[in-house]
Amino acid sequence: MSDKNVTENFITQIIDADIANGKHSNIVTRFPPEPNGYLHVGHAKSICLNFGLAQDYQAICHLRFDDTNPEKESNEYAESIKADIQWLGFDWGENNFHASDYFEQLYGYAEQLIEKGLAYVDDQTPEQIRENRGDFTTPGINSPYRDRSVDENLTEFRAMRSGEYADGSKVLRAKIDMQSGNINMRDPVIYRIKRMHHINTGDAWCIYPMYDFTHCISDAIEGITHSLCTLEFEDHRPLYDWVLDNIDIDCHPQQIEFSRLNVSYTITSKRKLNQLVENQLVDGWDDPRMSTISGMRRRGYPPEAIRNFVKEVGISKKESVISMTVLEDAVRNVLNKTAPRVMGVLKPLKVVIENYPEDKVEMLTGSNHPQDESFGLREIPFSREIYVEQDDYKENANRKFFRLTEGREVRLRHAYYITCREAIKDAEGNVVELRCTYDPESRGGTADGRKVKGTIHWISAAHAEPVEVRLYDRLFNHPKPAAVENFLDSINPDSLEILPNAMLEPGIVDQDKDVAYQFERNAYFKRDKTHETDRPVFNQVVTMRDSWAKLEQEG
Repeated sequence: MSDKNVTENFITQIIDADIANGKHSNIVTRFPPEPNGYLHVGHAKSICLNFGLAQDYQAICHLRFDDTNPEKESNEYAESIKADIQWLGFDWGENNFHASDYFEQLYGYAEQLIEKGLAYVDDQTPEQIRENRGDFTTPGINSPYRDRSVDENLTEFRAMRSGEYADGSKVLRAKIDMQSGNINMRDPVIYRIKRMHHINTGDAWCIYPMYDFTHCISDAIEGITHSLCTLEFEDHRPLYDWVLDNIDIDCHPQQIEFSRLNVSYTITSKRKLNQLVENQLVDGWDDPRMSTISGMRRRGYPPEAIRNFVKEVGISKKESVISMTVLEDAVRNVLNKTAPRVMGVLKPLKVVIENYPEDKVEMLTGSNHPQDESFGLREIPFSREIYVEQDDYKENANRKFFRLTEGREVRLRHAYYITCREAIKDAEGNVVELRCTYDPESRGGTADGRKVKGTIHWISAAHAEPVEVRLYDRLFNHPKPAAVENFLDSINPDSLEILPNAMLEPGIVDQDKDVAYQFERNAYFKRDKTHETDRPVFNQVVTMRDSWAKLEQEG
């Protein structure tokens, strides 16, 4: 990958041409989220694009909250958005704005449109407006209030602002063309009455501007040069331009659309994500199974991996669904380089090494990263009783099973060869303990040069740190859950497996490092300190190998 945040694409080509022909000398972009929910992986694409372009062009990217709908907005959401952007590695500096910063100016521009005969107050009900708007095959019908005089419209609009009318009883509409083939141009509503407390302006306003009116003017006020948005706003661009062309403002940003980021087995609708939270199908917006940025952060995804993923996917106008494999590979590629190796046993099975001295503890040496010597070495205690994984033993195993079974020798990682002699069972027939012997001359190999095909990890029982491990699978069983009639029907009931009795080698739990670890032979894990109960919790970040390709072939 190049050193740039954003690889060359049709947007960078437009920017390069604008700079070359002198249209712009300085570039200004913006990221304009509505503070009505937590950001998801789709927003990560927009963040990396807008802030990344600003870095690549030594320019500025504004963070502007689109806070025009007080009914669903909160400071909690606003603060979470800031945290997500900073975690991804970007900063807006002093350029944090709000659409509500411009409410007075927006109101003034609305009066300008009225004075030019380009806006009118409509008394129709929302249902009548919707019905008279028509559809793709039926032209719209003019409102009976469309030809009100300028003076009457100004009087009515000012009365709306002063609180003389009930919520929903009147709206201000742009006067464009009810016959337009683009339904967005059929006299869109640009102001509505809504008595709601606003997170920024309190109770100062009882009318609020609509997004399509607010967004373009906010861009122009801030001097945005390139207003980048996803493809669903392509049909809104004529309205974006119409508003700016018909008010007295010097700046006219260029709106450019690009495709959304859709990832298989995920939902990227804040409304649907909110349903999951409200129905308690997940344990919050930051549940590690969620496609939210905060969920990915809690799970242990490195921000670098998300940036790399977005960069690899690229920017285009072509809609597509990106395989979860691509995202998880990006996570693996980073963690493979940055994650120290340790041994953790997820489902412990006790092993007694009968010929090892009972009171002996031996310190063995293990590499913290087999491909990077700079990670150094660590000491690992070894004793007579150890834990191994339950599935590292199989009774009456065939010749293709290279781990523990009666009479078979395996190598313990960083330690000795051991041979399984006997399995101890409980009353129900479950194997609860293995009796083994070891070859004291087998550290680092054997004198007779014999080889074993199986190497397994282990933990000294006397030194093991008990931890809870949480294994995550896809949240949805369908590769395109949004396409299912009721997306909740596609929820995977086995998306979370909690292992309360896992064991970790000593010295890891007490470390304050905010790092993910590779539990050798298992997966990558990161401690979830903010969601612990009576013991340390480690979330599975990603498996060692791709677990999605087969699922998506089946899907």
